Amino acid sequence: MKRLLKIYLDKPELAGIVLLIILIAVFQVTSRGFLLSYDNLRGVLGLLPEMGMVAMGVTILMIAGEFDISVGSVFALAPMVMAITNNMGVPFVPAVLLGLLAAAGIGATNGMITLRFGIPSFITTLGMLFIARSITVVISGGFPPLLSADIPGWIFTQYIGLIRMSMFWFAGLAVILAITLSLMNLGNWIKATGGQIDAANAMGIPTSRVKMFCFVLCSMLAGFAGIVQVLRLGSPLPSLGEGLELQAVAAAVIGGTSLFGGIGTVVGAIVGALLIRVIDNGLVLSRVDANWFKFAIGSLLILAVIGNTWLRRQSRRIKLET
Repeated sequence: MKRLLKIYLDKPELAGIVLLIILIAVFQVTSRGFLLSYDNLRGVLGLLPEMGMVAMGVTILMIAGEFDISVGSVFALAPMVMAITNNMGVPFVPAVLLGLLAAAGIGATNGMITLRFGIPSFITTLGMLFIARSITVVISGGFPPLLSADIPGWIFTQYIGLIRMSMFWFAGLAVILAITLSLMNLGNWIKATGGQIDAANAMGIPTSRVKMFCFVLCSMLAGFAGIVQVLRLGSPLPSLGEGLELQAVAAAVIGGTSLFGGIGTVVGAIVGALLIRVIDNGLVLSRVDANWFKFAIGSLLILAVIGNTWLRRQSRRIKLET
């Protein structure tokens, strides 16, 4: 028991990986072998980067002890800014940078309000969810702008065999964030800030700056993911990303991230995002009513929280007894 608890606490994403393997096996059978077919894998993996990038940002912010439920609105706002500025004559790359700058501004505002006034980040970002969505609708003028035909969207949307180009961007970001979180001082600061903020302050860690960095990073990843999706779809819709914030939080928790901060991994975020995509796709292939998708995600989220809480209680009990 002690060994299993130690393994889980060291690798909280392992439970999600085991569940993912089980679900893949179940859906492979119920879909009569179509789940792991080339064409289906191409579709599932093609959509994963957009969800995965948002989940990574939310995970890192949760590790720092904060929440951001405005990411769904930022997911729509950043590509809207990109499209509108590009249609005004701004070249593609600067337009993308302006979209990311808008996302960073939302993240910085979230962080500043939360830290300056001591407001729970859930409340701050709940307000920003409505504000950013409203801004997106207003600047769109009610009609989604079309993207210019000369935009090099292929750098995100082109397929190379089984993999879409966006997967390479996603993988590169995942590697950088995983290295940062596990091997660099900044990663240790993020975990300490979320896990034991008083001890972190006593050690001289700039916890406010760490949280601000995580807020901005979370919003920028959501904005970049939105830009990738819009380049795939061909037009930014003001309604993009609705409900995405809750799926991102679910992916983080299912991947082993603690709701109380200090614990979580980038790999766990990816596993959680992949689990959601597999459940969504597997239910369709198994001819189950699509309305059960949210039921499945909600149930899995509750079970993950209960399981994580129970395991950590057992761990603390064992430490006290020894």
